Formats: sequence, structure tokens, C-alpha cells
Amino acid sequence: MHQMDPRRPGHFSMIRAFRLADLFTLLNGFLGAGAVLSFMEFCVHRDVTYFWVGTALLPLAFVMDALDGRIARLRGVASPMGQELDSLADIVSFGVAPAAMAFAAGLRGGWDAVFLIYFVGCGISRLARYNVTASAAAAAETKVKYFEGFPIPTSLLLVAVLAALAGLDRWQERLPLGAYALGGLTLHPLSIVFGLHGSAMISKTLRIPKP
Repeated sequence: MHQMDPRRPGHFSMIRAFRLADLFTLLNGFLGAGAVLSFMEFCVHRDVTYFWVGTALLPLAFVMDALDGRIARLRGVASPMGQELDSLADIVSFGVAPAAMAFAAGLRGGWDAVFLIYFVGCGISRLARYNVTASAAAAAETKVKYFEGFPIPTSLLLVAVLAALAGLDRWQERLPLGAYALGGLTLHPLSIVFGLHGSAMISKTLRIPKP
């Protein structure tokens, strides 16, 4: 009779290694992915319900993001894997999803795409830098006392602005500041706000005290 080698990891050994905090982190990512799909459904079917479902999922993702860190600290089970999971979930919920929301809300010009892609790229870079900083601090047994640049969950401020505009029916073709044709591509000045926010995330001189 064939016997399993106890030293050989099982197919789902990684899942069994997840801690409670990791499950909340995954919920963060799941909600962010659900928001992206909802915004895509809105673009396809033009049913505004999908837009509001996607919008509602993002604050819930933030709640999961806050809970995973609190649970990890309370249980004393923070791990490098948990840190990586957190960053990967955050880029979905607070990077890709807000960009998808902006596209759904009407920022669909060629220059808009440039700013939205830049925003997502800044989010990825910001999280990578934070992971390196946190790892260096852990190795030196010191605590990170401040954030360099805006933390990526601050993108919920942009989500709130887009939601308010949608609620006031100032979206799609009625976005504030209008649209301009530049070099054969369309620019909605509102998309520049995403570029500015992205730049604030990767700033080295902007320091925000960490609670």
C-alpha cells in the first residue's frame, strides 16, 4: 500500500497555513475584485445598480484591511506572507478598483487612461517601497513611525468624489471641467486628480505619522 511521505507538503498546505488575519486580507482582495467586476458589468449593461454595488464594496474592503492588521497584532501572528498578501489585496481594492470606477464614471479618454495607469503604477510602487521599509525595520527591530507618501487606502477619497459626482448626475458626459482634445486623444481634467494622488503616494518628502 502506497504511503504518503510526511515530509512532502500536501496540495492545500498553503491554505492550511493561513491565519485568521490572512482570511480578512483575502476578503479585502475578494471585495476589491468584486468591485472591479461590478464596474465592468456597469459598462456592459448600463445598469447603474452595478456601479453602486461596486462603489459599496470598496469601503467594506477598507474595513477588512483595517481588521486584518488589528487581528494580527492582537494575536501576535504577523508574518512576511501576511504582509505580502496585504499589499497584493490593497493594490486590487485601492489601486485597480478605483481606476476601474473612474473609467466607469466616464474617464475614458486616451489621456485619462494614461493618468489612471500612472495612478495604479504609483500604488504598486508605493506598496513595494512600504514592504521593503517594513522588512528593514523588522530586521533592525525598530518600528516604522510614519508613512512615506499617502497610504494607498487614501484612494477612497477619490472613490468618494466619484460617488458624489454620480449621485449628483455629474458624470459620464457631464463630468466637471469638461473634456479636451489633445494630440488626437481626449482628456478630462478630472483624471489629473488621479495623477496627483498617485504622485503623492510615491512622494519621499511627504511624511504622515503612523498611528
